Amino acid sequence: MRRRHDRPLGRLLSIALLSVGLFGCNSGAGDVRPWTRDDHDPPNPGEGQGQGGKVAARPVASDETDPGLIELAWQRNCATCHGRAGRGDGPQGPMVRAPDLTDAAWQDRVTDAQMADTIRKGKNKMPAFDLPQPVIEGLVKRVRTNRAR
Repeated sequence: MRRRHDRPLGRLLSIALLSVGLFGCNSGAGDVRPWTRDDHDPPNPGEGQGQGGKVAARPVASDETDPGLIELAWQRNCATCHGRAGRGDGPQGPMVRAPDLTDAAWQDRVTDAQMADTIRKGKNKMPAFDLPQPVIEGLVKRVRTNRAR
């Protein structure tokens, strides 16, 4: 003969087993892989690009690099981590701990040459970007322009 209190206990055990089955098999933090350059959003095919999704420089009449090209390079290569204004608030920024490039203290510590070198060669979790020198110089100017006051 079944006891009356066995039924709620059985129901409770069933719920517990179901919960362990559904939520206990969650993958842990050990399954997170390191960030790589391939984690960037793929560029739209055929839009002013060279090989490998890089932004290709186009000839400009003056000595200045086209500001639209600099902005395109920023959006394609930098904004994913550094955000639109360079504050480190892009979609991937928290994951890679992207620095706030507008921070006055950071800008005081870093020279233009160091910034250009980091863009060209990469540093920590930031990958290297094979961009033309005028585009790299334009990106450095863009970062300096967004300095926090």
